Amino acid sequence: MDKEIQATDVWYSIEWFSPSTIQSFSWERPLFLYGIAAIPLLILLRWLWRYKFNQKLPVALAQRDLKTSALNLVRLIPDILMMLVLTLLLIALARPQKTNEKVEQWTEGIDIMIAVDISQSMQISDFEPNRLEAAKNVAADFIEGRLQDRIGLVVFSGDAFSLAPLTTDYNLLKAYISEIDFSMIDNRGTAIGSALGVVTNRMREANSKSKVCILLSDGDNTAGNIDPITAAELAAAFGIKIYTIIVGKEGMVPYGKDFFGRPNMIDNTVDESTMRKIAEIGGGEFFRVSDNRALEQVFDKIDQYEKAEIKETRFKDTADYYQHYLTWGIVLLLLWLFTKSTFISNVLQD
Repeated sequence: MDKEIQATDVWYSIEWFSPSTIQSFSWERPLFLYGIAAIPLLILLRWLWRYKFNQKLPVALAQRDLKTSALNLVRLIPDILMMLVLTLLLIALARPQKTNEKVEQWTEGIDIMIAVDISQSMQISDFEPNRLEAAKNVAADFIEGRLQDRIGLVVFSGDAFSLAPLTTDYNLLKAYISEIDFSMIDNRGTAIGSALGVVTNRMREANSKSKVCILLSDGDNTAGNIDPITAAELAAAFGIKIYTIIVGKEGMVPYGKDFFGRPNMIDNTVDESTMRKIAEIGGGEFFRVSDNRALEQVFDKIDQYEKAEIKETRFKDTADYYQHYLTWGIVLLLLWLFTKSTFISNVLQD
């Protein structure tokens, strides 16, 4: 309800006729409002009928006796009042209403850990601008589309550590993602098993309906003190579903630039077997992507796979205001009847 109406919630307030109040209404039977446009036409037809068929009394007057006066316009008052009465009646029949609707949404959120490889090979530029930046961009977009899910971040190279615990503070997560770079871990290599171990440690005591790990890397396990397969089995034992994504093309790929600013080309090979096995053990799915668009599509697919059911409750409180316009119409109708008994009406014509 508008503040203006709350302050003057009486039928005789002129606020009921303000444009802002009229526009704020919803209408139960809006078709009656179209009838308002026909009211002037009805008055005109009534006037033409009376002009043509009413009995006329010829009166002879000299030209000098014919005078006009603004006072003659008062004879239009009954017709104006009747137009207003009909307008108010149609507004009342249209049932102006105000509805306060409250929507409550909730969901049993999913816990999601995103593990991102920041090893030196993620600098390869077969993605724009490189593999790591492409991964950061799609991870940020993925977070943007979640609702009430707790999301955490793990980064790994020769070692692995938790960058952000499970949280629903998505702005904080995106800030952490923007700060990810290759200097976070000094040890070289790719410790996939260690990354899965950190993920499991973060999620093992979670009570969420679903626990998901998205593991993104571009190479084989070459570091760490935990075997990736053993780490995957441990994660699966705690109910963690694992999606694995390998980024990068095979063959000659650009890596850095030479003295003249030309890209250095190196031979890149990828062993998919370990990542496929991890996804199989984790009950998830393995993906292989070779460009930015394919990486975006994979995250979109995972986003659709791992949607929690959103439950919604709606509360509606509807208030009618037709009685105010009906009261105004009755008052003007009584005023119209009063004018029929006064000099305002043209008795000879009526």
